[in-house]
Amino acid sequence: MEWGMKNRLAQLIKPDGHCLFLPIDHGYFQGPTRKLEKPGETIRPLLPYCDGLFVTRGVLRASIDPENTKPIILRVSGGTSMVGKDLSDEGVTTSMEEAIRLNVAAVGISIFVGSDHEKESLLNLSKLVDEGEKYGIPVMAVTAVGKELEKRDARYLALSSRIAAELGARIVKTYWCENFDRVVNGCPVPVVVAGGPKVDTELEVFEFVHDGMEKGAIGVNLGRNVWQNDHPVAVIKALRTIIHEKATVKEANEIFEQEKVKKPKA
Repeated sequence: MEWGMKNRLAQLIKPDGHCLFLPIDHGYFQGPTRKLEKPGETIRPLLPYCDGLFVTRGVLRASIDPENTKPIILRVSGGTSMVGKDLSDEGVTTSMEEAIRLNVAAVGISIFVGSDHEKESLLNLSKLVDEGEKYGIPVMAVTAVGKELEKRDARYLALSSRIAAELGARIVKTYWCENFDRVVNGCPVPVVVAGGPKVDTELEVFEFVHDGMEKGAIGVNLGRNVWQNDHPVAVIKALRTIIHEKATVKEANEIFEQEKVKKPKA
C-alpha cells in the first residue's frame, strides 16, 4: 500500500483501530431533510466529537469551514431522488480530480446489489476503485437498499459487503442486522455500521452500535440517529465511549442522560 493511501486511511481510522463518521450527505437524494436544512449549523457543535465527515462537494464548499481539520469522505454517487422512479439508478457525479482538489481523505459510493441497476452500480464502484488506487484515495462502498428496507438481513448484507470488498473497496459501510458477525466475518476489509432511518430511542442506537462493535465492526457512520435527536451532542458523546472506550450500553446511556441536561455552549 502506497504512503498516500496509508496516510488517508490513518486520518479516518484512529490509532485504536476505530472510527466515528458523521454523514450529512442525505440532501443529495432527500433534499432539505429535517434538522439538516442548514448543514453548517447542524454539524458545528458535533464536529469536535466525530472522526470524519461524509458529505457532498456542494455542502462541503458551502457549509464546511476550509480550516476544518476533520478528514472528509466525499460522496461521489447520485443522480436520483426520493420522488424519482428508482433510487438505485445512480451514477458517479463527482470526478476523482475534484476529490483531489478538495483534499479529501476518501470517496464514498453506493452499490445496489439485487436491484435492476446492480451491474451499473458495481461497475461504477470498480471504475472508482481504479481511479482511487491510481491517486492513493480509498473508496468506501455503501451497501444501499433504496426504499427496500426489508433487505437488511445478514444474508443480503453479507453478500453485498463481500462483493464490495472483492471489487476493491477499502472500507464498507453497511447496516446493522441480527447475526451481524456473519456480515463482518465474510468481509475481508473494515466494516462500519450505517444508521439508516432514525429509531425510536437513544437506547436502541446504543444497543445496535454496541452489538456491531462486539461483532467486529471498526466503527459507525451515523447521521439521522445523531443530528435528528433532540440532544445530538449528548448522543455523539455517548457513542464515542462505545466506539473508543469500549463502554457498555448502560454506561453509554448514563453518559447520554448526564450530557443532555447540560446547557449548550454559546
